[in-house]
Amino acid sequence: MRTGHIKRKTHETDIDVSVDLDGTGLYDISTGIGFLDHMVEQFSRHSLIDVRMRIDGDLHVDQHHTVEDSAIALGQALDQALADRKGISRYGTAYSPMDETLARVALDISGRPYLVWKAGFSQSRLGEMDTELFDHWFHSVSQACGITLHIELLYGQNNHHIIEAIYKGFARAMRQAVEIDPRKADAVPSTKGMLGSGTLEV
Repeated sequence: MRTGHIKRKTHETDIDVSVDLDGTGLYDISTGIGFLDHMVEQFSRHSLIDVRMRIDGDLHVDQHHTVEDSAIALGQALDQALADRKGISRYGTAYSPMDETLARVALDISGRPYLVWKAGFSQSRLGEMDTELFDHWFHSVSQACGITLHIELLYGQNNHHIIEAIYKGFARAMRQAVEIDPRKADAVPSTKGMLGSGTLEV
């Protein structure tokens, strides 16, 4: 079973996150931020990765800690579930259209965390969520899981469509990357023979 479970309690957040890479896209999400719930649900449904996420955060302060820690915990759970990375396809790319919007996401589960973010919003909030926190969410996921992640908004106007296209593109790219290649199911997809968060291997 390729599963991961992260449980952590600090003065800022109380978190319980679990994932199953070989799931069917089942989700049970409660972060206290409705729009973030909706985006993580989109990630689960379109990646086919089962996600359970429960967060009790200091939302009386602001949303930053809850958003950041949700991404860190998700990335750590994915990292745990990927284990030694044997057999994974490693790379994933997706074009994600939503009405007038088109987003492109490309990623490499490389052990080298890096985010290229080329997207923006014309309003400061979506629902109750601050739009400035979206790129920070993806940065935190990439750092925690060791993913090189490139996200580009090719074009689009509606802010809801923009971020939903990005999350769905991320999900589809992750679905490709974590799938097992039956021709190399016993091998790590690297000439160095090793991959993992923070390993800096190629």
